[in-house]
Amino acid sequence: MDLTYTVLIPLIPLFMFLFLGLNYKRIKEPLSGYIGTAGLLITALLSFYTAYRYFFDFGKVDEVYQKIYAFNTVWIHFTESLHIDMGVLLDPISAVMLIVVPLISLMVHFYSIGYMHKEPGFTRFYAYLSLFTFSMLGLVLATNLFQIYIFWELVGVSSYLLIGYYYEKPSAILAAKKAFIVTRFADFGFLLGILMISYYAQTFDFKILNDLDFINNLKMQTGIFMGLSVITVALVLIFIGGAGKSAMFPLHIWLPDAMEGPTPVSALIHAATMVVAGVYLVARLFPMFYFFDDGFALHVVAWTGAFTTFFAAIIAFTQYDIKRVLAFSTMSQIGYMMLALGVSGYGGHEGLGFMAGIFHLFTHAMFKALLFLGAGAIIHAVHSNYMQDMGGLRKYMPITHITFLIAALAISGIPPFAGFFSKDEILAAAFEHNFPVFVIGYIVAGMTAFYMFRLYFRIFWWNEPDYKHKPHEAPKTMTIPLLILAFMSIFSGFIPFSKLVSSDNVPFTAHINWTLAGLSIGIGVIGILAAMLFYKKEKDLSERFRYAFGDFYKWTYNKFYIDDIYFFVTKTIIFKYISSPFAWFDRHIVDGTMNGIGNGTVWISTKIKKLQSGRIHDYAMFFVSGVLIIILIVWFSINY
Repeated sequence: MDLTYTVLIPLIPLFMFLFLGLNYKRIKEPLSGYIGTAGLLITALLSFYTAYRYFFDFGKVDEVYQKIYAFNTVWIHFTESLHIDMGVLLDPISAVMLIVVPLISLMVHFYSIGYMHKEPGFTRFYAYLSLFTFSMLGLVLATNLFQIYIFWELVGVSSYLLIGYYYEKPSAILAAKKAFIVTRFADFGFLLGILMISYYAQTFDFKILNDLDFINNLKMQTGIFMGLSVITVALVLIFIGGAGKSAMFPLHIWLPDAMEGPTPVSALIHAATMVVAGVYLVARLFPMFYFFDDGFALHVVAWTGAFTTFFAAIIAFTQYDIKRVLAFSTMSQIGYMMLALGVSGYGGHEGLGFMAGIFHLFTHAMFKALLFLGAGAIIHAVHSNYMQDMGGLRKYMPITHITFLIAALAISGIPPFAGFFSKDEILAAAFEHNFPVFVIGYIVAGMTAFYMFRLYFRIFWWNEPDYKHKPHEAPKTMTIPLLILAFMSIFSGFIPFSKLVSSDNVPFTAHINWTLAGLSIGIGVIGILAAMLFYKKEKDLSERFRYAFGDFYKWTYNKFYIDDIYFFVTKTIIFKYISSPFAWFDRHIVDGTMNGIGNGTVWISTKIKKLQSGRIHDYAMFFVSGVLIIILIVWFSINY
C-alpha cells in the first residue's frame, strides 16, 4: 500500500503560493483566483480520498484505528533516537482535519473570487491563502513535535500576512503585529515544553510519545518540579502555546482585532485553521495529558476552556460590529472544545469528551465558516460592519438570510442541526466528569443562542434603515459556498463520529442523553425567544436594559479593559521601569565604555601624531637620543 502520494496534499498549496507569489504582476484577476482555486480543489479531492480510504479501507486493524506513517524521512539527526523528521501521519484526528481544512479553504478560495473582485493585490491574496493552507495541512499531518512546531510558526507568519493584507490601513498593520507578537509569547512556552519533553523522552515522535508503555516508563524516569512531574510542567507550557493560537484567556486579545483582514480570511482563520490548532495540539498529545500526574494538565485545559467560553459569551452580548460578535463567538466555541478535552477520560465511553471535542471542531468549522462568509455577503451588500447600518435584509438577500439562519440554529444547539449533536456530547461528558464545568457550559449554551439571534434579528429583521444603495444578493461565486456549508451545517451532525474518533482509537457507540439534550434545547430556545423579544422589531427595551446594567455594560462593551491592562503593563511598567533602565545602561555604560575607548585612542593619537613630522633631522635627533638612553640604562645596570 503506497501512500507517498499524500505528500502532494500540502505540497500543491505550496506550489500555488510560489507560482502566484512569483508571478503576481503577470497573472491578473480573475485568472489567479481560478488557478488558486483549481490547485486547492486538487488538494481537497486528494484529502477526501485519503480520509475515506483511511476510515473505511486500510486504517482499521482488529477494530483499532492505526497510526500510519504515509511518508517519513529523517531531516536532522541528533542521536540514535532523537531526530527531527518530516512526514505525513494518518490517524483518526488527522484524517478528520484532512476533511475540515481543505473543505473550508476551498470554500474560501471560491467565495473570494467574488468577494475580492477589483481589490488591489488580488493575486497576492490568493498566494497568501495558499501559504496558509500549506502551513495548516503541514501542521495537522506532522509526525513529530518539532515538525508541528515548524508549521505552527508558518501558520503564524501566514496569518500575519493575511490579517495585514490591507497594509495601507494603520489598523490592519497594528492588528497583524498584535496577532503575531501575542502568539510569539505563547509559542515561547510551546518551544520550552518541546525541549523539556525531548530531553527526558529523547524523541519527538508522536507514535512513541503516545504509547502507553512508553508513558509508564517515562513516569519513572522524569524529575519533579514544584510537586509535579517535569513532563506535566512541559505539557502546561505546550498548552500555553495552544492557548495563544486558539485565543484562550488571557492570550485572546489578538482575535477581535484580526477582523481587520478581509472577511474570507476571518472565515479561514476562525473556522478551520489557526484557532483550532490549539485544540488539535492537545488532542494530539492527549494520552500524555491524561496519564501524567492524574491529568493535572488536563484540568488546566478544562478550566481555561470553561472560563474562556463564559468570558467571551458575555462580551459578545454587547458588540455591534458583526465580525467581532462572530470573533467572540469563535473564542467561546473553542473554549467548549478545550472544555470537552479537559473533562475527558481515556478509552471507550470514558473518552466521550475527547470525541465530543473533535466532533465539535468538525461541526463548528462548517457553521462558523458559513456565518463569516454570510457576514461577508452582508458587508458586501451594505458596505458596513455595524448592526446600526443593517435591518430588514431578508427581503433583499434571501439566500444569505436562510443560510445564516441555519448556521445560527446550528451554533445555538437546536436539533436537527449539526451543532446540537456535538454540543450535546460535550455537555454529557462534562456532566459525567466535572459538574461545575457542566453548569458553565450549560449556561453558555443559552447565552450563545441569545447573542447569535441578537445578531440575526438585528441584521435581517429590526427596522430597515435608509440605505443609500439598495442591497442585493451576493453573486453566485459567493452564494454557492454558502449553500454547500449550509448543507454541511444541517447534515454533518448525523455522522456517527464515535465510530471514527475516540481517545484510544477504538470505536465505540455514543448515545444521546435525552434528559440533558432536552435541557440544552430548552435553554437554547429560551435564548432565541429572548433575542426575538428584544430585537425582532426596533424598540427601546434593549436600551433600557443597557442603562440598567450601567457600568457592567460599559465593562463588557470595552471587553473588560483587558487590552488596556496589557497596554498599561507594557508601556507603563515594562517600558518605563524595565526597558528604560536597560536602555540607559546600554546607552551610557556599554556604549559609553566603547565610546570612551575610542575617544581615548583619538586623543592619544592627536598628542603623538607630531612625532611623525617628516623631517630627517627630527628623526636623527630621536634616533641619537634613543641610543644614548639605552647606553645609559645599560651602564647604570652594570655599575649599580
